[in-house]
Amino acid sequence: MRVLVVEDEQVLADTVAVGLRRESMAVDVVYDGDSALEHVGVNDYDVVVLDRDLPGVHGDDVARALVEQRYTGRILMLTASVELEDKVEGLTLGADDYITKPFAFPELIARVRALGRRAVPPLPPVLRRNGIELDPANHTVARDGGAITLTPKEFAVLEVLMRANGTVVSAEGLLEKAWDENADPFTNVVRVTVMTLRKKLGEPPVIQTVPGAGYRI
Repeated sequence: MRVLVVEDEQVLADTVAVGLRRESMAVDVVYDGDSALEHVGVNDYDVVVLDRDLPGVHGDDVARALVEQRYTGRILMLTASVELEDKVEGLTLGADDYITKPFAFPELIARVRALGRRAVPPLPPVLRRNGIELDPANHTVARDGGAITLTPKEFAVLEVLMRANGTVVSAEGLLEKAWDENADPFTNVVRVTVMTLRKKLGEPPVIQTVPGAGYRI
């Protein structure tokens, strides 16, 4: 899952990003509305965690722009306001969910995960395919009932492949969804990660390499 965090309080933004990355999410961080619009213009995010009270381009205007562009990513709006009217207004603007500061980090994780499942078609809470069972909320993976321990990046790659539901995911697609914008597109990091993941998942191999196209489960 790829997430954009838009928050002008840099310490909070960076802290949220670190926490989401520990949950095997690819996270980009920006600190103002202009940068947020630039990023969503070039990257495909599953969830945008959007502070409402941004300097420059206000968070409300960012939400409006995303709705007008029919952006497919979900919006989780952050605000310090606890007033019901503000929550209703934020949802009316196009936010898919709303959380007030300060917030409990486990709740934020749960809300981001829930929004990430609202794909088309909708995804189940636990992904199952070819004997593999992946539970994003509990961060567990099993094959035929046997638990498998993965690194955060291996977990992220497996989740992308499982979410694809049998369709081919290119190396570029994996890089976009499982790594942040700082990843070097010219490295072999995707191939190496898929190789180690395939070994951990055991025999017979469940990750297929489609020559010239990518990978699928």
